[in-house]
Amino acid sequence: MAWNLRLYVAGQNPTSVRAFANLKAMCEEHLKGRYQIELIDLRKNPQLARGDQIVAIPTLVRRLPQPLRTVIGDLSNSVRLLVGLDLRKVD
Repeated sequence: MAWNLRLYVAGQNPTSVRAFANLKAMCEEHLKGRYQIELIDLRKNPQLARGDQIVAIPTLVRRLPQPLRTVIGDLSNSVRLLVGLDLRKVD
């Protein structure tokens, strides 16, 4: 199963860079070879925020597999990220 992930950021600020690094590390550990990350800079394309109803950044949207899932923040809390993406059940 392929995972389609969109990470919405605002430029290359430290929080955005950290969110991408955290997401990439999680994907390599849990989804190696089964994921695609689309990085969307809302400073360059602000109109793209409407499609996924983005209200805060950084925001990660899992588009596939369904259902749609959203995680807000720098993705540094790995347990919250895994639960948010439904890769790990709540203990």
